[in-house]
Amino acid sequence: MLAGSDRPLIVTSGVALLAPGRLATEDDVPPSNPNFPRVSEETGASFAARGVRASAVRLAPSVHGDGDHGFVPLLIGIAREKGVSAYVGEGLNRWPAVHRLDAAHLYRLVLEKGSAGARYHGVAEEGVPFRDIAGVIGERLNMPVVSKTPEEAATHFTWFTHFAAIDNPSSSQRTRELLGWQPKQPGLIPDLDRPRYFES
Repeated sequence: MLAGSDRPLIVTSGVALLAPGRLATEDDVPPSNPNFPRVSEETGASFAARGVRASAVRLAPSVHGDGDHGFVPLLIGIAREKGVSAYVGEGLNRWPAVHRLDAAHLYRLVLEKGSAGARYHGVAEEGVPFRDIAGVIGERLNMPVVSKTPEEAATHFTWFTHFAAIDNPSSSQRTRELLGWQPKQPGLIPDLDRPRYFES
């Protein structure tokens, strides 16, 4: 139905765990990881191989802005529950981020200009130190900001520990060059540092 029609098909994936510890780019192929499958990306690639103009948008772990129900509100909830805002070790591990309005603009550009089989990165900030995120949460909630050892983090963050500790800087340079995408919205830290994120 879509094959040969030139109608676009966009699948959504993510940059999380794509290339831990180094700068991930659009050229990176997802590693084979049964604990974190990228079925959508694999499915989109199979459609592209059959002549469908299918492409993938990989979003940053933090897609922030009003209406955020993702990782940052989860961290705020954990901090409220535990009484401290925490990070792992020195907290220098980096989280890519993108404002939801910038992400929406990227999807429109991919619809209009996207190429079959291409991978695009919805990343406005290559990497925000996790300690900075924890710092804003602690300040806004008027609670201590503390470092946790990996062992302590497992108790504090529970199932989210791996994501809280991952160093996942990611680039969108090629996406910007190919599509002319230029994020314009506030970054994660100034966006997070607003009362709206902390309304009960």
